[in-house]
Amino acid sequence: MKILRDILYKVNIDSVIGSTEISINKIEFNSLKIDNNDLFVAISGNQINGHQFISQVIEKGAKVILCELLPKEIVKHVTYIKVKDVRESLSLICNNFYDNPSKKLKLIGITGTNGKTTTANLMFQLFRMFNYKVGLISTNKIKIGDKKIESNLTTPDPITLNKVLKQMVESKIQFCFMEVSSHSIQQKRISGLNFNAGVFTNLSHDHLDYHKTFSEYRDVKKMFFDSLNNNAFAIVNIDDKNGNYMTQNSCAKIYKYALKSRADFSLKIFEKDFNGMKMLINGSEIWTKLIGEFNAYNILATYSLAKCFELDEEKILNKISALNTVDGRFDKIISRSINKIGIVDYAHSPDSVQKILETLIELKSNDESLITVIGCGGDRDKDKRPIMGKIAASLSDKVIFTSDNPRFEDPKLILDQIQSGVDKKDLHKVSNIIDRKKAIKYACEINYGNDVILVAGKGHEKFQILGDVKTEFDDKKILQEFLKKQK
Repeated sequence: MKILRDILYKVNIDSVIGSTEISINKIEFNSLKIDNNDLFVAISGNQINGHQFISQVIEKGAKVILCELLPKEIVKHVTYIKVKDVRESLSLICNNFYDNPSKKLKLIGITGTNGKTTTANLMFQLFRMFNYKVGLISTNKIKIGDKKIESNLTTPDPITLNKVLKQMVESKIQFCFMEVSSHSIQQKRISGLNFNAGVFTNLSHDHLDYHKTFSEYRDVKKMFFDSLNNNAFAIVNIDDKNGNYMTQNSCAKIYKYALKSRADFSLKIFEKDFNGMKMLINGSEIWTKLIGEFNAYNILATYSLAKCFELDEEKILNKISALNTVDGRFDKIISRSINKIGIVDYAHSPDSVQKILETLIELKSNDESLITVIGCGGDRDKDKRPIMGKIAASLSDKVIFTSDNPRFEDPKLILDQIQSGVDKKDLHKVSNIIDRKKAIKYACEINYGNDVILVAGKGHEKFQILGDVKTEFDDKKILQEFLKKQK
Protein backbone atom coordinates (compact mmCIF):
# COMPACT_ATOMS: atom_id res chain seq x y z
CA MET A 1 0.00 0.00 0.00
CA LYS A 2 1.17 3.52 -0.82
CA ILE A 3 -0.18 6.95 0.04
CA LEU A 4 -1.50 8.63 -3.13
CA ARG A 5 0.30 11.90 -2.37
CA ASP A 6 3.67 10.10 -2.37
CA ILE A 7 3.27 8.45 -5.77
CA LEU A 8 2.29 11.68 -7.55
CA TYR A 9 5.85 13.05 -7.33
CA LYS A 10 6.93 14.69 -10.64
CA VAL A 11 3.49 14.12 -12.26
CA ASN A 12 2.24 17.13 -14.26
CA ILE A 13 -1.22 17.57 -12.67
CA ASP A 14 -3.98 19.78 -14.05
CA SER A 15 -6.42 19.37 -11.19
CA VAL A 16 -7.35 17.17 -8.24
CA ILE A 17 -10.83 16.35 -6.95
CA GLY A 18 -10.81 14.54 -3.62
CA SER A 19 -8.14 13.58 -1.11
CA THR A 20 -4.53 12.61 -1.89
CA GLU A 21 -4.02 11.22 1.61
CA ILE A 22 -5.66 7.88 0.84
CA SER A 23 -3.88 4.51 0.57
CA ILE A 24 -3.52 2.80 -2.81
CA ASN A 25 -3.53 -0.99 -3.11
CA LYS A 26 -2.17 -1.19 -6.66
CA ILE A 27 -2.15 0.57 -10.05
CA GLU A 28 -4.14 -0.81 -13.01
CA PHE A 29 -5.05 0.30 -16.53
CA ASN A 30 -7.00 -2.90 -17.26
CA SER A 31 -10.54 -2.46 -15.95
CA LEU A 32 -10.94 -6.25 -15.55
CA LYS A 33 -8.17 -6.37 -12.94
CA ILE A 34 -9.49 -3.65 -10.63
CA ASP A 35 -9.94 -4.47 -6.92
CA ASN A 36 -10.79 -2.44 -3.83
CA ASN A 37 -8.64 0.64 -3.21
CA ASP A 38 -6.93 0.46 -6.60
CA LEU A 39 -5.84 3.38 -8.78
CA PHE A 40 -7.30 3.13 -12.30
CA VAL A 41 -5.44 4.78 -15.20
CA ALA A 42 -7.77 5.71 -18.07
CA ILE A 43 -5.65 5.37 -21.22
CA SER A 44 -6.97 6.40 -24.63
CA GLY A 45 -5.63 3.58 -26.81
CA ASN A 46 -5.89 2.98 -30.53
CA GLN A 47 -8.85 0.64 -30.11
CA ILE A 48 -10.16 1.14 -26.58
CA ASN A 49 -10.60 4.32 -24.55
CA GLY A 50 -10.14 3.64 -20.85
CA HIS A 51 -12.27 6.67 -19.94
CA GLN A 52 -15.40 4.73 -20.89
CA PHE A 53 -14.75 2.26 -18.05
CA ILE A 54 -14.46 4.81 -15.22
CA SER A 55 -17.93 4.21 -13.75
CA GLN A 56 -17.44 0.43 -14.03
CA VAL A 57 -14.11 0.41 -12.14
CA ILE A 58 -15.55 2.64 -9.39
CA GLU A 59 -18.29 0.05 -8.87
CA LYS A 60 -15.55 -2.58 -8.55
CA GLY A 61 -13.81 -0.61 -5.81
CA ALA A 62 -11.36 1.79 -7.50
CA LYS A 63 -10.65 4.72 -5.20
CA VAL A 64 -8.53 6.87 -7.55
CA ILE A 65 -9.00 7.72 -11.23
CA LEU A 66 -6.07 9.09 -13.26
CA CYS A 67 -7.38 10.59 -16.48
CA GLU A 68 -7.02 13.28 -19.13
CA LEU A 69 -10.78 14.01 -19.22
CA LEU A 70 -12.91 14.17 -16.09
CA PRO A 71 -16.19 12.23 -16.26
CA LYS A 72 -19.48 14.11 -16.10
CA GLU A 73 -20.47 12.32 -12.91
CA ILE A 74 -18.13 12.84 -9.96
CA VAL A 75 -18.55 10.19 -7.25
CA LYS A 76 -17.99 11.08 -3.59
CA HIS A 77 -15.11 9.36 -1.78
CA VAL A 78 -13.32 8.82 -5.11
CA THR A 79 -10.27 10.94 -5.98
CA TYR A 80 -9.86 12.16 -9.55
CA ILE A 81 -6.44 13.24 -10.85
CA LYS A 82 -6.62 15.08 -14.18
CA VAL A 83 -3.29 15.17 -16.05
CA LYS A 84 -2.01 16.46 -19.38
CA ASP A 85 -0.38 13.17 -20.44
CA VAL A 86 -1.81 10.02 -18.90
CA ARG A 87 0.83 7.67 -20.41
CA GLU A 88 3.75 9.62 -19.01
CA SER A 89 1.92 10.02 -15.68
CA LEU A 90 1.37 6.25 -15.52
CA SER A 91 5.11 5.62 -15.88
CA LEU A 92 5.99 8.20 -13.24
CA ILE A 93 3.51 6.94 -10.63
CA CYS A 94 4.71 3.36 -11.27
CA ASN A 95 8.30 4.46 -10.66
CA ASN A 96 7.20 6.02 -7.38
CA PHE A 97 4.88 3.17 -6.34
CA TYR A 98 7.67 0.59 -6.73
CA ASP A 99 10.27 2.84 -5.01
CA ASN A 100 12.15 3.85 -8.17
CA PRO A 101 13.88 0.48 -8.67
CA SER A 102 15.81 1.58 -11.78
CA LYS A 103 17.95 3.82 -9.53
CA LYS A 104 19.00 0.85 -7.40
CA LEU A 105 20.71 -1.19 -10.12
CA LYS A 106 22.55 -0.46 -13.37
CA LEU A 107 20.00 -0.38 -16.20
CA ILE A 108 21.24 -0.71 -19.78
CA GLY A 109 18.84 -0.03 -22.67
CA ILE A 110 19.47 -1.45 -26.14
CA THR A 111 17.57 0.04 -29.06
CA GLY A 112 17.64 -0.20 -32.86
CA THR A 113 15.83 -2.05 -35.63
CA ASN A 114 17.88 -5.26 -35.57
CA GLY A 115 20.20 -6.87 -33.06
CA LYS A 116 18.46 -5.76 -29.85
CA THR A 117 17.63 -9.24 -28.63
CA THR A 118 20.98 -10.80 -29.47
CA THR A 119 22.95 -7.88 -28.02
CA ALA A 120 20.93 -7.83 -24.78
CA ASN A 121 21.37 -11.60 -24.40
CA LEU A 122 25.12 -11.46 -25.11
CA MET A 123 25.53 -8.71 -22.51
CA PHE A 124 23.54 -10.80 -20.03
CA GLN A 125 25.81 -13.79 -20.70
CA LEU A 126 29.07 -11.83 -20.54
CA PHE A 127 28.38 -9.94 -17.31
CA ARG A 128 27.15 -13.14 -15.74
CA MET A 129 30.50 -14.76 -16.60
CA PHE A 130 32.08 -11.98 -14.52
CA ASN A 131 29.95 -13.21 -11.60
CA TYR A 132 27.65 -10.21 -11.58
CA LYS A 133 24.02 -10.83 -10.68
CA VAL A 134 22.17 -9.98 -13.87
CA GLY A 135 18.65 -9.49 -15.21
CA LEU A 136 17.23 -9.45 -18.73
CA ILE A 137 14.14 -7.80 -20.20
CA SER A 138 13.97 -9.05 -23.77
CA THR A 139 11.56 -10.09 -26.52
CA ASN A 140 9.03 -12.50 -24.96
CA LYS A 141 11.40 -13.25 -22.07
CA ILE A 142 12.31 -11.73 -18.71
CA LYS A 143 15.07 -13.28 -16.60
CA ILE A 144 15.96 -12.52 -13.00
CA GLY A 145 19.11 -14.55 -12.66
CA ASP A 146 17.93 -18.10 -13.43
CA LYS A 147 14.26 -17.29 -12.96
CA LYS A 148 12.28 -16.87 -16.21
CA ILE A 149 9.10 -14.86 -16.66
CA GLU A 150 7.12 -14.92 -19.90
CA SER A 151 6.31 -11.58 -21.53
CA ASN A 152 4.24 -10.59 -24.58
CA LEU A 153 6.11 -7.40 -25.49
CA THR A 154 9.68 -6.43 -26.32
CA THR A 155 9.39 -3.71 -23.65
CA PRO A 156 6.64 -4.36 -21.08
CA ASP A 157 4.08 -1.84 -19.81
CA PRO A 158 5.20 0.51 -16.98
CA ILE A 159 3.44 -1.50 -14.25
CA THR A 160 5.09 -4.78 -15.26
CA LEU A 161 8.39 -3.06 -15.95
CA ASN A 162 8.69 -1.42 -12.53
CA LYS A 163 7.34 -4.48 -10.75
CA VAL A 164 10.00 -6.66 -12.42
CA LEU A 165 12.75 -4.13 -11.73
CA LYS A 166 11.74 -4.09 -8.06
CA GLN A 167 11.91 -7.90 -7.99
CA MET A 168 15.41 -7.61 -9.46
CA VAL A 169 16.43 -5.16 -6.75
CA GLU A 170 15.06 -7.53 -4.09
CA SER A 171 17.08 -10.35 -5.73
CA LYS A 172 20.26 -8.21 -5.53
CA ILE A 173 20.53 -7.89 -9.32
CA GLN A 174 23.41 -5.54 -10.22
CA PHE A 175 22.94 -5.13 -14.00
CA CYS A 176 19.73 -5.32 -16.04
CA PHE A 177 19.91 -5.45 -19.84
CA MET A 178 16.70 -4.28 -21.46
CA GLU A 179 15.48 -4.02 -25.04
CA VAL A 180 13.93 -0.63 -25.70
CA SER A 181 11.42 -0.70 -28.56
CA SER A 182 10.31 2.35 -30.51
CA HIS A 183 6.73 1.68 -29.37
CA SER A 184 7.79 1.84 -25.73
CA ILE A 185 9.56 5.17 -26.26
CA GLN A 186 6.62 6.68 -28.15
CA GLN A 187 4.13 5.39 -25.57
CA LYS A 188 6.35 6.66 -22.72
CA ARG A 189 6.55 3.27 -21.04
CA ILE A 190 10.15 4.03 -20.03
CA SER A 191 9.56 7.61 -18.83
CA GLY A 192 11.31 8.35 -15.56
CA LEU A 193 13.52 5.26 -15.62
CA ASN A 194 17.19 5.83 -14.78
CA PHE A 195 19.37 4.33 -17.53
CA ASN A 196 23.10 3.97 -16.91
CA ALA A 197 23.76 3.28 -20.59
CA GLY A 198 22.00 3.34 -23.93
CA VAL A 199 23.17 1.25 -26.90
CA PHE A 200 22.21 1.92 -30.54
CA THR A 201 22.54 -1.04 -32.93
CA ASN A 202 21.22 0.20 -36.30
CA LEU A 203 18.16 1.61 -38.03
CA SER A 204 16.29 0.42 -41.10
CA HIS A 205 12.76 0.10 -42.51
CA ASP A 206 10.39 -1.36 -39.89
CA HIS A 207 7.23 -0.50 -37.91
CA LEU A 208 6.14 2.12 -40.44
CA ASP A 209 2.54 0.94 -39.96
CA TYR A 210 2.84 2.53 -36.52
CA HIS A 211 5.28 5.41 -36.99
CA LYS A 212 4.07 6.33 -40.53
CA THR A 213 7.42 7.74 -41.75
CA PHE A 214 11.02 6.67 -41.38
CA SER A 215 12.02 10.08 -40.01
CA GLU A 216 9.40 9.77 -37.26
CA TYR A 217 10.65 6.26 -36.44
CA ARG A 218 14.25 7.58 -36.32
CA ASP A 219 13.34 10.58 -34.15
CA VAL A 220 11.48 8.39 -31.66
CA LYS A 221 14.63 6.28 -31.24
CA LYS A 222 16.63 9.48 -30.75
CA MET A 223 14.33 10.51 -27.89
CA PHE A 224 15.81 7.68 -25.83
CA PHE A 225 19.35 9.09 -26.14
CA ASP A 226 18.08 12.64 -25.56
CA SER A 227 16.75 11.44 -22.18
CA LEU A 228 20.07 10.02 -20.89
CA ASN A 229 21.74 12.05 -18.14
CA ASN A 230 25.39 13.13 -18.00
CA ASN A 231 26.37 10.14 -15.85
CA ALA A 232 25.22 7.66 -18.48
CA PHE A 233 27.02 6.14 -21.48
CA ALA A 234 25.66 6.39 -25.04
CA ILE A 235 27.24 3.65 -27.15
CA VAL A 236 26.40 3.95 -30.85
CA ASN A 237 27.17 2.12 -34.08
CA ILE A 238 28.53 4.82 -36.40
CA ASP A 239 28.72 2.51 -39.42
CA ASP A 240 24.98 3.17 -39.48
CA LYS A 241 24.34 6.61 -40.96
CA ASN A 242 21.94 7.36 -38.09
CA GLY A 243 24.49 6.59 -35.37
CA ASN A 244 25.87 10.10 -34.92
CA TYR A 245 22.37 11.58 -35.24
CA MET A 246 21.19 9.61 -32.21
CA THR A 247 23.55 11.45 -29.87
CA GLN A 248 23.32 15.01 -31.25
CA ASN A 249 21.45 16.29 -28.19
CA SER A 250 22.51 13.70 -25.64
CA CYS A 251 24.11 14.72 -22.34
CA ALA A 252 25.58 11.23 -21.97
CA LYS A 253 29.24 10.29 -22.38
CA ILE A 254 29.40 9.20 -26.03
CA TYR A 255 31.35 6.16 -27.26
CA LYS A 256 31.35 4.91 -30.85
CA TYR A 257 31.85 1.44 -32.27
CA ALA A 258 32.28 0.34 -35.89
CA LEU A 259 33.64 -2.28 -38.27
CA LYS A 260 34.16 0.10 -41.20
CA SER A 261 34.72 3.56 -39.65
CA ARG A 262 37.16 5.09 -37.20
CA ALA A 263 35.70 4.66 -33.74
CA ASP A 264 36.49 4.19 -30.05
CA PHE A 265 35.96 0.45 -30.41
CA SER A 266 36.66 -1.44 -33.64
CA LEU A 267 36.51 -4.96 -35.00
CA LYS A 268 37.75 -6.77 -38.09
CA ILE A 269 36.63 -10.21 -39.32
CA PHE A 270 39.49 -12.43 -40.58
CA GLU A 271 37.80 -15.78 -41.18
CA LYS A 272 34.23 -17.05 -41.11
CA ASP A 273 32.39 -20.28 -41.80
CA PHE A 274 29.36 -22.13 -40.46
CA ASN A 275 31.27 -22.85 -37.23
CA GLY A 276 32.05 -19.25 -36.30
CA MET A 277 34.39 -16.32 -36.94
CA LYS A 278 37.97 -15.27 -36.20
CA MET A 279 38.06 -11.57 -35.36
CA LEU A 280 40.37 -8.78 -34.27
CA ILE A 281 38.85 -6.57 -31.55
CA ASN A 282 40.86 -3.45 -30.74
CA GLY A 283 44.04 -5.26 -31.76
CA SER A 284 43.35 -8.60 -30.02
CA GLU A 285 42.51 -11.79 -31.91
CA ILE A 286 39.60 -13.95 -30.74
CA TRP A 287 37.33 -16.72 -32.00
CA THR A 288 33.53 -16.70 -31.63
CA LYS A 289 30.88 -19.33 -32.21
CA LEU A 290 28.55 -16.65 -33.57
CA ILE A 291 28.24 -16.19 -37.32
CA GLY A 292 27.83 -13.22 -39.66
CA GLU A 293 28.79 -9.57 -39.83
CA PHE A 294 25.56 -8.62 -38.05
CA ASN A 295 26.70 -10.71 -35.08
CA ALA A 296 30.13 -9.07 -35.21
CA TYR A 297 28.33 -5.77 -34.53
CA ASN A 298 26.40 -7.37 -31.65
CA ILE A 299 29.64 -8.71 -30.16
CA LEU A 300 31.39 -5.36 -30.57
CA ALA A 301 28.51 -3.53 -28.84
CA THR A 302 28.81 -6.01 -25.97
CA TYR A 303 32.58 -5.54 -25.78
CA SER A 304 32.16 -1.74 -25.87
CA LEU A 305 29.73 -1.77 -22.94
CA ALA A 306 32.02 -4.01 -20.90
CA LYS A 307 34.93 -1.62 -21.55
CA CYS A 308 32.82 1.38 -20.52
CA PHE A 309 32.16 -0.33 -17.20
CA GLU A 310 35.91 -1.00 -16.90
CA LEU A 311 35.81 -4.78 -16.94
CA ASP A 312 39.18 -6.49 -17.41
CA GLU A 313 40.23 -6.43 -21.10
CA GLU A 314 41.81 -9.89 -21.23
CA LYS A 315 38.90 -11.50 -19.42
CA ILE A 316 36.36 -9.79 -21.70
CA LEU A 317 38.05 -11.24 -24.79
CA ASN A 318 38.36 -14.72 -23.29
CA LYS A 319 34.73 -14.78 -22.26
CA ILE A 320 33.46 -13.45 -25.61
CA SER A 321 34.78 -16.68 -27.15
CA ALA A 322 32.41 -18.62 -24.89
CA LEU A 323 29.27 -16.62 -25.75
CA ASN A 324 26.43 -18.64 -27.26
CA THR A 325 23.96 -17.69 -29.97
CA VAL A 326 20.40 -16.75 -29.03
CA ASP A 327 17.42 -19.02 -29.66
CA GLY A 328 15.94 -18.28 -33.09
CA ARG A 329 18.80 -16.04 -34.21
CA PHE A 330 20.92 -17.76 -36.89
CA ASP A 331 19.89 -21.03 -35.27
CA LYS A 332 21.81 -23.80 -37.10
CA ILE A 333 20.74 -27.32 -37.96
CA ILE A 334 23.77 -28.95 -39.58
CA SER A 335 23.81 -32.52 -40.87
CA ARG A 336 27.09 -33.02 -42.68
CA SER A 337 26.29 -36.71 -43.27
CA ILE A 338 23.57 -35.72 -45.75
CA ASN A 339 25.12 -32.36 -46.74
CA LYS A 340 22.18 -30.36 -45.45
CA ILE A 341 22.27 -27.12 -43.51
CA GLY A 342 19.17 -25.48 -42.04
CA ILE A 343 19.03 -22.00 -40.55
CA VAL A 344 16.13 -20.56 -38.54
CA ASP A 345 16.20 -16.81 -38.01
CA TYR A 346 13.92 -14.04 -36.77
CA ALA A 347 14.80 -11.76 -39.72
CA HIS A 348 11.57 -9.91 -40.52
CA SER A 349 12.67 -6.53 -41.89
CA PRO A 350 14.18 -5.80 -45.32
CA ASP A 351 17.59 -4.99 -43.82
CA SER A 352 17.77 -8.08 -41.60
CA VAL A 353 16.65 -10.36 -44.45
CA GLN A 354 19.28 -8.90 -46.78
CA LYS A 355 22.04 -9.24 -44.19
CA ILE A 356 21.36 -12.86 -43.35
CA LEU A 357 21.04 -13.86 -47.03
CA GLU A 358 24.29 -12.08 -47.90
CA THR A 359 25.96 -13.87 -44.98
CA LEU A 360 24.73 -17.26 -46.18
CA ILE A 361 25.95 -16.52 -49.73
CA GLU A 362 29.42 -15.79 -48.32
CA LEU A 363 29.46 -18.97 -46.20
CA LYS A 364 28.07 -21.54 -48.63
CA SER A 365 30.16 -23.13 -51.36
CA ASN A 366 29.55 -22.43 -55.05
CA ASP A 367 27.82 -25.78 -55.58
CA GLU A 368 25.36 -25.23 -52.73
CA SER A 369 21.97 -23.70 -53.47
CA LEU A 370 20.23 -21.28 -51.11
CA ILE A 371 16.53 -22.00 -50.51
CA THR A 372 14.55 -19.40 -48.53
CA VAL A 373 11.18 -19.80 -46.80
CA ILE A 374 9.75 -16.44 -45.78
CA GLY A 375 6.55 -14.47 -45.17
CA CYS A 376 5.34 -11.23 -43.60
CA GLY A 377 3.11 -10.71 -40.58
CA GLY A 378 -0.50 -9.66 -41.02
CA ASP A 379 -1.87 -6.38 -39.61
CA ARG A 380 1.66 -4.96 -39.69
CA ASP A 381 3.75 -2.70 -41.96
CA LYS A 382 2.57 -3.47 -45.52
CA ASP A 383 5.11 -1.25 -47.27
CA LYS A 384 7.98 -3.59 -46.48
CA ARG A 385 6.35 -6.65 -48.07
CA PRO A 386 7.33 -6.06 -51.72
CA ILE A 387 10.79 -4.90 -50.60
CA MET A 388 11.33 -8.14 -48.70
CA GLY A 389 10.01 -10.13 -51.64
CA LYS A 390 12.47 -8.45 -54.00
CA ILE A 391 15.43 -9.05 -51.66
CA ALA A 392 14.55 -12.68 -50.90
CA ALA A 393 14.07 -13.58 -54.56
CA SER A 394 17.15 -11.80 -55.83
CA LEU A 395 19.53 -13.32 -53.26
CA SER A 396 18.09 -16.88 -53.16
CA ASP A 397 18.30 -19.70 -55.70
CA LYS A 398 14.76 -20.70 -54.73
CA VAL A 399 12.28 -18.80 -52.56
CA ILE A 400 9.01 -19.99 -51.05
CA PHE A 401 6.64 -17.28 -49.89
CA THR A 402 4.40 -18.47 -47.07
CA SER A 403 2.37 -17.36 -44.06
CA ASP A 404 4.10 -15.79 -41.08
CA ASN A 405 1.48 -14.69 -38.52
CA PRO A 406 -1.45 -13.71 -40.79
CA ARG A 407 -3.57 -12.47 -37.90
CA PHE A 408 -6.76 -10.99 -39.43
CA GLU A 409 -5.46 -10.54 -42.98
CA ASP A 410 -6.00 -12.87 -45.94
CA PRO A 411 -2.74 -14.88 -46.25
CA LYS A 412 -3.05 -15.03 -50.04
CA LEU A 413 -3.20 -11.24 -50.31
CA ILE A 414 -0.10 -10.95 -48.13
CA LEU A 415 1.77 -13.35 -50.42
CA ASP A 416 0.59 -11.43 -53.49
CA GLN A 417 1.96 -8.20 -51.96
CA ILE A 418 5.30 -9.86 -51.19
CA GLN A 419 5.57 -11.24 -54.73
CA SER A 420 4.64 -7.89 -56.30
CA GLY A 421 8.14 -6.63 -55.53
CA VAL A 422 9.97 -9.50 -57.24
CA ASP A 423 11.90 -8.62 -60.40
CA LYS A 424 10.63 -10.37 -63.52
CA LYS A 425 13.98 -12.11 -63.98
CA ASP A 426 13.57 -13.75 -60.55
CA LEU A 427 9.92 -14.88 -60.81
CA HIS A 428 10.97 -18.37 -61.94
CA LYS A 429 12.54 -18.88 -58.49
CA VAL A 430 9.28 -18.23 -56.63
CA SER A 431 6.75 -20.65 -55.18
CA ASN A 432 3.74 -19.59 -53.08
CA ILE A 433 2.60 -22.04 -50.39
CA ILE A 434 0.26 -20.51 -47.81
CA ASP A 435 0.57 -23.37 -45.29
CA ARG A 436 3.89 -22.71 -43.52
CA LYS A 437 4.48 -26.35 -42.55
CA LYS A 438 3.95 -27.45 -46.15
CA ALA A 439 6.28 -24.67 -47.32
CA ILE A 440 9.07 -25.90 -45.04
CA LYS A 441 8.43 -29.48 -46.17
CA TYR A 442 8.64 -28.43 -49.82
CA ALA A 443 11.93 -26.62 -49.18
CA CYS A 444 13.37 -29.84 -47.77
CA GLU A 445 12.02 -31.90 -50.70
CA ILE A 446 13.69 -29.68 -53.33
CA ASN A 447 16.92 -29.72 -51.34
CA TYR A 448 18.94 -32.28 -53.27
CA GLY A 449 22.03 -32.14 -51.07
CA ASN A 450 24.78 -29.54 -50.74
CA ASP A 451 22.06 -26.97 -50.16
CA VAL A 452 21.27 -24.42 -47.44
CA ILE A 453 17.69 -23.78 -46.26
CA LEU A 454 16.79 -20.54 -44.49
CA VAL A 455 13.45 -20.33 -42.67
CA ALA A 456 13.04 -16.67 -41.77
CA GLY A 457 10.63 -14.42 -39.93
CA LYS A 458 9.53 -16.21 -36.76
CA GLY A 459 12.78 -17.37 -35.20
CA HIS A 460 12.26 -18.13 -31.50
CA GLU A 461 8.44 -18.04 -31.69
CA LYS A 462 6.72 -21.29 -30.80
CA PHE A 463 3.33 -20.32 -32.21
CA GLN A 464 1.49 -19.01 -35.26
CA ILE A 465 -1.29 -16.41 -35.01
CA LEU A 466 -4.36 -16.93 -37.21
CA GLY A 467 -7.08 -14.40 -36.42
CA ASP A 468 -6.84 -14.04 -32.67
CA VAL A 469 -5.94 -17.71 -32.12
CA LYS A 470 -2.39 -18.85 -31.29
CA THR A 471 -1.55 -22.37 -32.42
CA GLU A 472 1.63 -24.28 -31.61
CA PHE A 473 4.24 -23.83 -34.34
CA ASP A 474 8.03 -24.17 -34.07
CA ASP A 475 10.05 -23.46 -37.24
CA LYS A 476 13.18 -25.19 -35.92
CA LYS A 477 11.35 -28.32 -34.78
CA ILE A 478 9.52 -28.64 -38.11
CA LEU A 479 12.66 -28.01 -40.18
CA GLN A 480 14.58 -30.63 -38.20
CA GLU A 481 11.78 -33.13 -38.71
CA PHE A 482 11.65 -32.74 -42.49
CA LEU A 483 15.43 -32.60 -42.94
CA LYS A 484 15.76 -35.95 -41.19
CA LYS A 485 13.19 -37.47 -43.57
CA GLN A 486 15.30 -36.43 -46.57
CA LYS A 487 18.12 -38.87 -45.74
